[in-house]
Amino acid sequence: MISIQGLKVEFGSQVLFENINYVINKRDKIALVGKNGAGKTTMLKIIAGEQLPTSGTVARQSDITIGYLPQQMKLIDTLTVKQEAERAFEHLQQMDAAIDRMNQELADRTDYDSEEYHDLIDRVAQKTELRALMQSENMEAEIEKTLTGLGFERSDFDRPTHEFSGGWRMRIELAKLLLRRPDVLLLDEPTNHLDIESIQWLESFLKNRNGALLLVSHDRAFIDNVTNRTIEISLGKIYDYKVSYSQFVELRKERVEQQMRAYENQQKLIHDTEDFIERFRYKATKAVQVQSRIKMLDKLERIEVDEVDRSRMRLKFPPATRSGDYPVIVEDLRKDYGSLNVFHDVTFTIKRGEKVAFVGKNGAGKSTLVKCIMGEIPFDGKLQIGHNVKIGYFAQNQAQLLDETLTVHDTIDYVAVGDIRTRINDILGAFMFGGKNADKKVKVLSGGEKSRLAMIRLLLQPVNLLILDEPTNHLDMPSKDVLKEAIQAFDGTVIVVSHDRDFLNGIVSKVYEFGEHRVREHLGGIYDFLQKKQLDTLQQLEIKDTPTVSTSTESEPTEPVSQGKADYQKQKERERRIRQAEKKVKTLEAKIAELEQQLADIEEKLSTASSEDLNIYYTHSQISRELEEVMASWEEAGEELEKAKN
Repeated sequence: MISIQGLKVEFGSQVLFENINYVINKRDKIALVGKNGAGKTTMLKIIAGEQLPTSGTVARQSDITIGYLPQQMKLIDTLTVKQEAERAFEHLQQMDAAIDRMNQELADRTDYDSEEYHDLIDRVAQKTELRALMQSENMEAEIEKTLTGLGFERSDFDRPTHEFSGGWRMRIELAKLLLRRPDVLLLDEPTNHLDIESIQWLESFLKNRNGALLLVSHDRAFIDNVTNRTIEISLGKIYDYKVSYSQFVELRKERVEQQMRAYENQQKLIHDTEDFIERFRYKATKAVQVQSRIKMLDKLERIEVDEVDRSRMRLKFPPATRSGDYPVIVEDLRKDYGSLNVFHDVTFTIKRGEKVAFVGKNGAGKSTLVKCIMGEIPFDGKLQIGHNVKIGYFAQNQAQLLDETLTVHDTIDYVAVGDIRTRINDILGAFMFGGKNADKKVKVLSGGEKSRLAMIRLLLQPVNLLILDEPTNHLDMPSKDVLKEAIQAFDGTVIVVSHDRDFLNGIVSKVYEFGEHRVREHLGGIYDFLQKKQLDTLQQLEIKDTPTVSTSTESEPTEPVSQGKADYQKQKERERRIRQAEKKVKTLEAKIAELEQQLADIEEKLSTASSEDLNIYYTHSQISRELEEVMASWEEAGEELEKAKN
């Protein structure tokens, strides 16, 4: 379908990759992997036709269609969700024209026994069948199936797209791309804005989909479940494996070990040869041999090891003092914003050395409970931090606390103690700050780079209770492996808020599920939890566990203006923000009260409703999900109000 031949890309004097050759076949599902900066996104852009290579060719079969989802897109906000999704079918006229051209070619050709003629017949049949599946009567069903699979509710279909966050608008673009059913699908980090349920739906869709796929993702479990071929870009070359990602990892270890042995043998040869040249350079009787060895070194093709073997990189948290037996004790904890409740009757105990996960939908209270543990917000009930507990906290705003006048290296050097100081460069390299990047000022770093730097600082500080809120958002797979191994080896207590199944797997032995104003404890790892949820009754899943669309996130509110230092204008602005926040909270409280009353009325009817009365169950599910969305917005508004008042 697509043939890449002699591809070369260079930026100025830097060669990104060269002499790249491979073919993408009809049934290939390819994971494109490599460290950050290796050229994965550039490769996708070239295949999609959005960027030209320095040299080489990308030969595409004349009648194939290519769909490309980049990491960042320019989004249009003038239509509703459904109207935007319907734009996916604008290509039907182009498909009709392509079918007409191929049918005309069949009519004109007379080489009936040739392989090319039969191949053309197959392509016409395939296109015609695909076009039949996309008739207008099926369009509505396809749109609904895809949007709901990606987490949207039917009540969202008529909402303007500008009401949704950037992450949800990216889901709309992904839905449009899937609805177009291109022959070749190019996806660059498609799971960045998806929750676990939507990732699982996308996995199933891609596995069952006909057509080629080229995928870039840092979600190890996702690419391992979807792909059957792995292409690695490393040091300007590619390595093509006809296996899944997990099999590739094992084969790659063998390749790097072989390269390392060959490299070490060559280095010994070079050293011995240079030693011979140095010893006999000025002896006339050895002149011929010396010149021969000099020429040999000049012609020698030097072996490169593809990448620093980070699998050998081990980080350990520095030793910390022993905490009490129970670092966190929670009894009958309750958190309210005004007359509305986030959670209540929360009781659990985390023992020393336990590693647990907080999971649940946005607005269910995960970040709120973390803030209670950190003492950032008031609450009712008992929350006791154990004896001698030293907390290390990584939150989404952690990067804002870095000193922007320091370099990356100095930021780490100031907190590193003991033998770890001799390995600062290795640590920075493991988190993509190798070489000249270590000398960058913090102020010039991107948001993701600052988050990674803040994570390194945390890794080097002596703590015995770690609280990590989405720690892997800006880490590639090797860096996640370094962090994961460090947490596994950590002998303290860990609380992780994350949607990354592969990262949580092997770390946590207990899962706390947030939802319906409660916190439920599940023993076992993250996959034990997911399996248990899938075994619940379908009715419960439909009513309670379907992903909820939220236009808000659990990000930290901006810091309140200091009243003592604020001038008149700042004080007026603070009062305006308080009024706005109070109005927003009251509006949301009224909406929640209205929805709760609707649910109460429906639940009364449910007690007498027939099991075949499906409409009432659907209405109950729809209102429940709308209530959860409003609750998420209300929780965030309540936090903003408290911050503004303080």
